[in-house]
Amino acid sequence: MDKELLAMLVCPLCKGKLKYDREAGELRCHYDGLAYPVRDGIPVMLPEEARQMDVDEKLPTSPGRTGEA
Repeated sequence: MDKELLAMLVCPLCKGKLKYDREAGELRCHYDGLAYPVRDGIPVMLPEEARQMDVDEKLPTSPGRTGEA
């Protein structure tokens, strides 16, 4: 996905930044917990087309996070 386009896109609900997951082909809003699909290189920014992310997907990941409680 074009970096310039990605920099301009925001979540249509909260207007927050989106994180592109190349492997899943999604733009993710961690605040709202929604993942917007990217189809044929075109972001589909409709809330009704978005997938609700699992709790684990919403959590920030960091090098120090092991997933153990």
